[in-house]
Amino acid sequence: MQAELEKLLILQDRDQKIRQIGLEIKTLPQQRKNLEAQLAATAASLESLKQRARQLEVDRKKLELDVGTRQSSISRLKTQQYETRKNDEFQAMGHEIERYEKEIVQLEDQELELMEQADKLRAEIATDEKTASAGRDSVNRQLADLEEKTKTLQTQLEELKNERVQLAHNVDEEVVERYERLFASKGDAAVVAVEHGVCTGCHMKVTTATAVHAKSGNEIVSCEQCGRILYVAG
Repeated sequence: MQAELEKLLILQDRDQKIRQIGLEIKTLPQQRKNLEAQLAATAASLESLKQRARQLEVDRKKLELDVGTRQSSISRLKTQQYETRKNDEFQAMGHEIERYEKEIVQLEDQELELMEQADKLRAEIATDEKTASAGRDSVNRQLADLEEKTKTLQTQLEELKNERVQLAHNVDEEVVERYERLFASKGDAAVVAVEHGVCTGCHMKVTTATAVHAKSGNEIVSCEQCGRILYVAG
């Protein structure tokens, strides 16, 4: 029976590796999703800056048009001043011209402010484009590594599963079935050592008789507390 226990331990080692790789494979889609989200966030941030730059240009052109409209109005009013012979009309048009000139000064100040904002934004965009480019390269490399890792893990998983089938065939059918039920229910190990009279699976003390039987290796012995199959190392 000692030989059966050794076979079970090898089988359990493969099952634990299969479970570990399976869990790791399950995390890969989320890792890929996180990396893709990084790419999307970087692109969105850069596009937001570019949209602001485009809006600043639209606003600046609107101010430019407003200045042009007022300049045209001033030219028209000055022409009308030369044509009128009424003093009150001349003065009224003069006041209108002054108003338009003040508005032009305000509009040009606003336009200058927008141009300064645009210059700062262009510098920020240039910096962010370099950062984004480096970030994209890094994320793309990580995505490629993740794809390679996925293939490697899937290959390892297939090899382990095939090896596991062969190992299971070499163990008594009833023993394998008992082991598989325990491994599925315990989630960590079905075959555990007894150390200093204690089951290392549930960390509870076993009876002296159980410890003696486990040490002899002549039969399959279970922990009275957790039901795991016991063995004594060495």
